Amino acid sequence: MTGDPFTSTLERTFARLRDQGLWRRRERRQSPQGPSIQVDGQTLLSFASNDYLGLANDPRLVEALCQGARRYGVGAGASHLLGGHSEAHHELEEALAAFVGTPRALIFSTGYMANLALLTTLCPRHGRVFEDRRNHASLIDAARLAQADRHRYRDVASLERALAAAAPGGLVVSDGVFSMDGDTADVPGLLALAQAHGAGLVLDDAHAFGVVGPQGRGTPAAAGLGHDPALVHMGTLGKAFGVFGAFVAASKDVIEALIQTARPYIYTTALPPALAACASTSLAIAIAEDHRRVELNERIHQFRAGATQLGLRILPSSTPIQPVILGDAARALDVSARLREQGLYVPAVRPPTVPAGTARLRITLSATHTRADVERLLGALSALPPDTA
Repeated sequence: MTGDPFTSTLERTFARLRDQGLWRRRERRQSPQGPSIQVDGQTLLSFASNDYLGLANDPRLVEALCQGARRYGVGAGASHLLGGHSEAHHELEEALAAFVGTPRALIFSTGYMANLALLTTLCPRHGRVFEDRRNHASLIDAARLAQADRHRYRDVASLERALAAAAPGGLVVSDGVFSMDGDTADVPGLLALAQAHGAGLVLDDAHAFGVVGPQGRGTPAAAGLGHDPALVHMGTLGKAFGVFGAFVAASKDVIEALIQTARPYIYTTALPPALAACASTSLAIAIAEDHRRVELNERIHQFRAGATQLGLRILPSSTPIQPVILGDAARALDVSARLREQGLYVPAVRPPTVPAGTARLRITLSATHTRADVERLLGALSALPPDTA
């Protein structure tokens, strides 16, 4: 320990994280994203990426990005409201609105910024936010930043009780697909309750767009729901679409409110227009090539059937996110390390990202994984000693 109080505090924090098996380390990837990657010089079969449709290294997107850079340059050069909003941004927003089936859409640099913008704009100070306990960190932080009166719920039944005990209004806030568990929210149930109690529904569909529902249009479309003014939809462009950025799709009034008042939108440089042009290309590919979703679903069913046969503790997920629960952090780290020795990249996810006692392997599948890839993973999991799997 040093004598400096500031540094000493940090060192105590570091020591605690190491003692609890929660120390994190960045690794360097030397290859494009894909089923086979190079990490710290080692070639590994990866089950760790959000590149669900296998588009992140698609040659058509590489070319679209190059063309966009040749036309618009690299940086946007300004915020959207001070000359940074390009034709590429406009075209992408129109395409996203048509894709989701809403009157308008608005681009953000990240999903985190989009969620901060949504809740701080749509929730007045001390307004009520009803949030699922498993919501993404960005939604939790957004409610805190909005200084909301926060009510946490576990399921539709507990949400109904919370709404019934409160005055009409507020926001119901939920992931569409939960990022650590992989299961899907009861979107029809959430929307019906929100409507019945005069509330809005903010839905973070970052892990659903491109994957869930007809043509990958998201969890409401999967449930047969059309546009509803009470529903505000957030999605990202860096997961299934393989690019970067985020968007909000909603009614005209909601989008206009974000443009006029949302600080994370107003006070930041616009997304590079070349990325917006690239995302438009990716969206068109994702819509047209339904075989990617077919292949992805085949890999999901294959893994779940094999994991069930092995007696692994998996969660009820029909999405590319397939967690294997192992318990404590040390055990999860050990299993991840053993898999890596066999050439498999399956990082452990530990608290506080997931609740204590639920450390896990967060296996994510892609349309570009082959049947042989998944069999190799299952074979490696089956070969682990009984006390580690």
